[in-house]
Amino acid sequence: MRNYVVAIVGRPNVGKSSLFNKITGKRISIVEDTPGVTRDRIYYEIEYSGKSIALIDTGGIDDPKGNEILRQMRLQAELAVEHADVIVFLTDIQSGPVAADLDIARFLMKSGKPIVLAVNKVDSTGDLPPEIYEFYSLGIGDPIAVSALHGTGANDILDKVVELLPDGEDEGEADEEGTIHVAVIGKPNAGKSSIINKLTGEERMIVSGIPGTTRDAVDTEIVNEYGKYVFIDTAGIRRRAKIDDNIEYYSVLRANMAVERADVCLVMIDAEEGVTAQDERVAGIGHNAGKASVIVVNKWDLIEKDGKTADSYMKDVYQALAYMTYAPIIFVSAKTGQRTQKLYEMINKVYESSNKRITTGMLNDVLNDAMAKVQPPTDKGRRLKIYYMTQTSVAPPTFVCFCNEPQLFHFSYQRYIENTIRETFGFEGTPIKLIVKGRGEQ
Repeated sequence: MRNYVVAIVGRPNVGKSSLFNKITGKRISIVEDTPGVTRDRIYYEIEYSGKSIALIDTGGIDDPKGNEILRQMRLQAELAVEHADVIVFLTDIQSGPVAADLDIARFLMKSGKPIVLAVNKVDSTGDLPPEIYEFYSLGIGDPIAVSALHGTGANDILDKVVELLPDGEDEGEADEEGTIHVAVIGKPNAGKSSIINKLTGEERMIVSGIPGTTRDAVDTEIVNEYGKYVFIDTAGIRRRAKIDDNIEYYSVLRANMAVERADVCLVMIDAEEGVTAQDERVAGIGHNAGKASVIVVNKWDLIEKDGKTADSYMKDVYQALAYMTYAPIIFVSAKTGQRTQKLYEMINKVYESSNKRITTGMLNDVLNDAMAKVQPPTDKGRRLKIYYMTQTSVAPPTFVCFCNEPQLFHFSYQRYIENTIRETFGFEGTPIKLIVKGRGEQ
């Protein structure tokens, strides 16, 4: 199923976040919650009318400095235009269409993207208030009345969104069959742009020692003897306390979105600094999204080494990133090019692992052997009985275990089964998802 992107845009205080919360919490199957840098939800994947939609809330940009508001609104609109298939432009009936609304409308229309015009705070029941007709002056089309407060009109907006979604594949999407999308993620100054420059052999991106130089997610296509790749260079992900302006705020959103559309993540670690708390958080973005990953320790040329340095460093990395011991580690230098070409082989390997399928028969042979070696747990005389296991999807490989009582399937035994699957079938570089269901559950 194709994933579409829909962004809610508008000036401050028109109710973008309230509408976002209503849509994601009302009568819609929430598939995935991707955490951002603020405590507010800014990115949700929903299903509506058989469509998978990534909904973006571009709220949270209100700035008390009056002369900054227009700049912030334009930044918001630019983000939506860059990524969205359809844009929901939210306005406010209480204020009417103001000059800032007209400015945003003109910008959005120049983009050529489909736009749904929504008028919020129509909280009264009955006939539509005559003020709604003033919004035709924006030149976008029929306004849809909505009350984020009461939740009315949200489905009307989604129906219109689905109507405007492009059919079939993206432009060029058919040509990308067999292409591996790689998100290069890491904290600022870890060498993300430098590694891509080395791989392409060109100075395609601005490389600087100043953290946060790269603010946009930039795609670089590479075709070589190893295959076809699209590398997505993301802005450096900073600690929350350091996100002191909206440019950094959106940089983190872009990084999350880059991971969502990637097949493989390269998690960049600065060899001189080691794994920091921020590195743990960055790596977690790819892990939580179920993406295959390679841990890339950059600037290895700056480390004094002996025969045990690499093994010791690897042990420290896995200790810090205990939830990602499945990910291979490679030590490189973007500056000298040391081992950078080996990245292609590792990317291919973890991508294949992420898309590997195991037959139900083979899985259950392994499951039965595992249960014979280590008996399933018991509780108060009740023993866990696992009837069978099957793989339901890939990227990440997802397995469903059917048993008598799911509450008996303790986490430690789940981990044992997962480790057995890894030891038998590989799956290097990819997380594995194990779902436990009781008898009769679908």
